[in-house]
Amino acid sequence: MKNTINIGGNLLSLEKPAVMGILNITPDSFHKDSRFNPYEEGFLKKAKEMLDNGTSIIDIGGYSSRPGADEVTETEEIDRVTPAIEILTKNFPEITISIDTFRKNVAKIALESGAKIVNDISGGDLDKEMLPFIIDRNCPYILMHMRGNPKKMQDLIYYNDFFPEIIHEIYSKANYLRKNGVKDIIIDPGFGFAKSLEQNYSLLKNLEIFNDENYPILAGLSRKSMIYKHLKITPEESLEASTQLNMLALLKNAKIIRTHDVLAAKHTIALYELLK
Repeated sequence: MKNTINIGGNLLSLEKPAVMGILNITPDSFHKDSRFNPYEEGFLKKAKEMLDNGTSIIDIGGYSSRPGADEVTETEEIDRVTPAIEILTKNFPEITISIDTFRKNVAKIALESGAKIVNDISGGDLDKEMLPFIIDRNCPYILMHMRGNPKKMQDLIYYNDFFPEIIHEIYSKANYLRKNGVKDIIIDPGFGFAKSLEQNYSLLKNLEIFNDENYPILAGLSRKSMIYKHLKITPEESLEASTQLNMLALLKNAKIIRTHDVLAAKHTIALYELLK
């Protein structure tokens, strides 16, 4: 099993699962406490809190990917994420930043500004220049499964054969990248993206089918609608349930937990290590 990721010449070990903390530079992300303005004091305070609490990666996004989210122009997305990345790298020189984008040009500018990882919710489907760019840059790439775009994806939840189709759609691209020299590819099965409530829980229940010696698994379950809608609560009330599902993902061999709540994820990983 591949248990290291080469991030700009530094190895991130995944022998113990890692935490990816979420910082959204958006006004409309579904969890209001994850929305930040990089020019306000709370932005750096939150980043420092995440780093102090053990996050290995901070994920910066300028385009809300919640179901039904409005489109954001490429220029606006760049204008949101670039100063955030520059401010973080200036204040925390050792920080590892991933850029949450499906656009090649946004990824390019983000990497030039100090990001080290590209986190693409579309797995290269929404910008045909993305995969060739990743091959050219040979940077770590998080390849997520989704169909359509955030505005339309929940209309695309119908599969003839759920698991074989998702596995094919993910690994055909992952294997293509690997054959073309990209060594650090992380798989995200895409909880909440073009999947019904029942499909999301089936995906989690069977997460181990995505185990592959070349591709660590990332689980992004934090405060998602698959939790709060089913429990009839708000995203702000869903920390406890998110933590429970994160533990299940770890037991199914997830190597990275993407979360709004870094300290809770760190504690969950510590308990998982004890169980293991």
